[in-house]
Amino acid sequence: MTARVQQIDRSEALVGAGVLAVAALLAAGALRIPGEAGYGGVGPNFLPWFVAAGLALCGVLLLRETFTGGWRAMPDAGGDGTDARADWRAFAWVSAGLLANAALITTLGFVLGCTLCYVLAVQGLARAAGEQGSARRWLRDVAWGLGLSAPVYWLFTQLLAINLPGITGTGWL
Repeated sequence: MTARVQQIDRSEALVGAGVLAVAALLAAGALRIPGEAGYGGVGPNFLPWFVAAGLALCGVLLLRETFTGGWRAMPDAGGDGTDARADWRAFAWVSAGLLANAALITTLGFVLGCTLCYVLAVQGLARAAGEQGSARRWLRDVAWGLGLSAPVYWLFTQLLAINLPGITGTGWL
């Protein structure tokens, strides 16, 4: 009886291990945040621990997939596989969104900074999919960005009493 030797894709294993490493770094950072509970029964370290646990679960599941036959359910890259290059324009759009948010969040406030990040990132992803940014799409993306970032801001500032940069001194925007 011969044992079937399975070929393991090293890049798949590295991705899973990388996700686990990011989870470990996030957990190490969460250890430095005080854990006393605030309003609502959770403290400021709740979210970092929650995200670290989610990332660790994703890393374990990715490694399980790698060691049990590879990422079987991955969709085909499309075409004949000869054009598997990175889309640098899309990468630039997404990077610009992240960098603009980091640079402008204290000036624009959390809601507008995150909305800008969302809009630029979605534009990059849309362009990677071959879509062009029409005025209607830009407006829709701004509306979605505001619709996502404003409730997050209010949740953190009003419910969890965590200070985030705002535009006004009221704590509502």
